Amino acid sequence: MTKSIRIALIISSSILGGIVLLLSGCWVYRLTKLKISNENWKQNAGCTKRLSCSPVKDKKLATLKADGRRGLVSLLEYQLLLAATNNFADENVLGGGRLGQLYKARFDDGSEAAVKRLSSGGEHNAQKEFENEVGFLSKRQHQNIVSLLGYSIHGDMRFLVYEMMNNSSLEFQLHGPSHGSSLSWPLRMKIALDVARGLEYLHERCYPTVIHRNLKSSNILLDNNFNAKISDFGLSITGANINKSNAKISGSQGYVAPEYLLDGKLSDKTDVYAFGIILLELLLGKRPVERVGETKCQSLVTWAMPQLTDRSKLPNIVDPIIKNTMDVKHLYQVAAVAVLCVQPEPSYRPLITDVLHSFIPLVPNEHGGSLRVVDSALPTTGL
Repeated sequence: MTKSIRIALIISSSILGGIVLLLSGCWVYRLTKLKISNENWKQNAGCTKRLSCSPVKDKKLATLKADGRRGLVSLLEYQLLLAATNNFADENVLGGGRLGQLYKARFDDGSEAAVKRLSSGGEHNAQKEFENEVGFLSKRQHQNIVSLLGYSIHGDMRFLVYEMMNNSSLEFQLHGPSHGSSLSWPLRMKIALDVARGLEYLHERCYPTVIHRNLKSSNILLDNNFNAKISDFGLSITGANINKSNAKISGSQGYVAPEYLLDGKLSDKTDVYAFGIILLELLLGKRPVERVGETKCQSLVTWAMPQLTDRSKLPNIVDPIIKNTMDVKHLYQVAAVAVLCVQPEPSYRPLITDVLHSFIPLVPNEHGGSLRVVDSALPTTGL
């Protein structure tokens, strides 16, 4: 009897211990899931709270634009974007970038917008850049800064809704199928003036100063009338954070200033250098870095600099689309500004305010400049 009781007790204890372990495991698993769920909820809620935006279930584009003029950005329902892009169909793709693709969206009232769907994985900074973009554009409006109409959060996916820019980007216009044929000399000067105005707003009128850090022709968007607007503020940084050691070096090949690339030194002159590269693209019709052989690439600055300062050579390297269509004096002026902007030493580069004032006399009155066009023979194609 004693032996039987002992065996029974051992078996019962083993079963009881197994049950306790099983329940403990289930309890730990449940707590872990609950913790993860709470963290995700807090993350999304925190993002929404930081951005100070109002959620909406259904909103027409006209209302979104009106909100944008009042400095508001709406948190949009995912289903609204899904319907407007036809389930993010391939035929609605407008382009792609570092963090995702851009889609054309058509709302119920027939209005259109551009929706950027950020990649859900692979980029650990995607969430930070998303918050940076919304945080910046929800607080600032300028005629030469692209307007953010809303954003959406769905699971681990993030979406940004911008105003529609029907003439795509400056990169597409210059280096795409048309190869700049839609951009006359006066129109190129207008675009340069618009970009200078946008940068002047960031550097001189925002407090603290905002450094874009990723200025390039693909981030210069053009509307129906070829008004230029700066976009993509995910990598922008304010003056208070410029000298922080944890600021990762960012930018695109050919546009990054040498002092930033080599030593990590960042200032408003970093953006001025990138502006100078864009100016060279407008002037010469070439990319910042071009392949010259199977294994070799050539910098636009390295190739162009000796010829930009030679008045006898300069007219021969101008983009053939605009060659002999401008006042030669204006051509020399623009080339001189470009040369100053891409100087290796940042202290030799001009302030963007000085660049802006140098361009105003080169742009016709009707396009925001002070130039009076009195000669009817001057080219007007593209205006």
